Amino acid sequence: MTANTLVNSKLVCVALNDKSQLAALQDTFNEAPYKKPPTEPVLYYKPRNTWNVDGAQVEWAKDFDGNDVPAMAVGASLGVVIGRETCRVSQAEALDFVRGYTIVCDFSLPEESYFRPDIKGKCLDTSAPIGPEIVPADTIADPDALTVTIHVNGEQKSAFPLADMERSVAELISKISWIMTLKPGEIIAVGFAGDRVPVARGDRVEATIEGVGTLTNTLGGA
Repeated sequence: MTANTLVNSKLVCVALNDKSQLAALQDTFNEAPYKKPPTEPVLYYKPRNTWNVDGAQVEWAKDFDGNDVPAMAVGASLGVVIGRETCRVSQAEALDFVRGYTIVCDFSLPEESYFRPDIKGKCLDTSAPIGPEIVPADTIADPDALTVTIHVNGEQKSAFPLADMERSVAELISKISWIMTLKPGEIIAVGFAGDRVPVARGDRVEATIEGVGTLTNTLGGA
């Protein structure tokens, strides 16, 4: 079953869920404009125009004058696919609402601030490939024990053990379900390595999670 057949309505991404990134930003968050570190998950959406598939090309972004932007970056996350309506569930029962797992990539402009949602940087057309498929939840014994790796043109650039997340998969599902009702087929990208990987036009990007698969895309779009 391909990811596209199950994505429904929402792709919710969690920012700042890398413990080391969050720790490194503590001093910044205690200054203006933040005034204090975040106390709840920091969320953003990748809307429908961003959704893409395994093997497809990701468009290189343009500025408001129609010129190519100078730089883009990519992060990769485990994608948690909701199996049934999930509303105000406890952390203990949260994984019972998961239908399966996939991979989500987030191609974006380099992040400079977390104070307000980065609509320009995060809502780029074709910038959120999902796939290559959705594996059943019962094939993954412990989603928090997985590692997400990124290779660019065959060279490993990033490895993010999900054990290093500030909040676990179950905790995130529970907390998000108290903010919004999650419907079957909706996806949560639970966390990205704090250091996004720089990419260039023509790069081949492979995001891999053992037991889940490899999501492959190429940067292009003249």
